[in-house]
Amino acid sequence: MAAHASVPVTSRRTDRRTTHRPSTAVLAVPVVLGVAYGVWAAAIQRNAGSNGVLTGGQIVLGVVAGLLLTVLGLALLRVQSALPREIRAAAYATLFGCAMGFLYSLSDHSILRSSGIGAIWGGAMLLVSFYVFYTHEKT
Repeated sequence: MAAHASVPVTSRRTDRRTTHRPSTAVLAVPVVLGVAYGVWAAAIQRNAGSNGVLTGGQIVLGVVAGLLLTVLGLALLRVQSALPREIRAAAYATLFGCAMGFLYSLSDHSILRSSGIGAIWGGAMLLVSFYVFYTHEKT
């Protein structure tokens, strides 16, 4: 028997929350970057120290550095939609600047110089990411 046209249609899934989930490709970017970062960190440490011999400490450094960057990147992806564009750009700049400063410090440079290099890269990332967020934001 057909229902009257004014009867609302109900669904069994009304209790489930509909949340926006990022695509697999979006989630893959921080993972791939984290793996590349970990390999790069281990390679820098390998060339700086033990005459090209791979050690367990270099492997641990690469895994921890890559995992940390992946987790921080995924966390930033999760909260970025709640942040205003200025804070979002500063968050990406901070993550990028710290990551580049750490990689630079692995090649046996001073902390002051590594911090300066990280600040320069972070400042560049701030300008680029703010520009991208400003020009692509829906008003």
